[in-house]
Amino acid sequence: MAKVTELVARLAAPAVEAAGCELWDVEYVREAGSWFLRLYIDKAGGVDILDCEQVSRAVSDLLDEADPIEGSYTFEVSSAGAERPLKRPGDFARFMGSPVLVRLYRAQEGRKEFAGYLAGYEDGNIAITVGERTLAFPKAEVALCRLRVEF
Repeated sequence: MAKVTELVARLAAPAVEAAGCELWDVEYVREAGSWFLRLYIDKAGGVDILDCEQVSRAVSDLLDEADPIEGSYTFEVSSAGAERPLKRPGDFARFMGSPVLVRLYRAQEGRKEFAGYLAGYEDGNIAITVGERTLAFPKAEVALCRLRVEF
């Protein structure tokens, strides 16, 4: 049986695209004793509250009809955000050269976070450029890689 997030992504994608947006991610998580189903959307020029409302209404109706989730949950739609996590190979390809923050499970060189520019991605392994150095992080050591906004 497919995971809830995969089922919801397949169900929601056409409605999200019809609203002129891209489905960035689907999350189904338990927080403080309650279940949350979250859709993260994106579009050129950024997502606004009206985009979220349009997608929420359309997908909510589809979820009510298909009923892919047993039990109650809170449904939310929001922007993927400027500092969104990169998860899929396509995410890394799309943002190659962009400023990122890599968070590790265990400290290296006395720290767990490294800010730099995405320089490579292969099979989950990440490389970033920090100044003149290129640092490589094996997939098993990376807790998170997300875009980083520079001011």
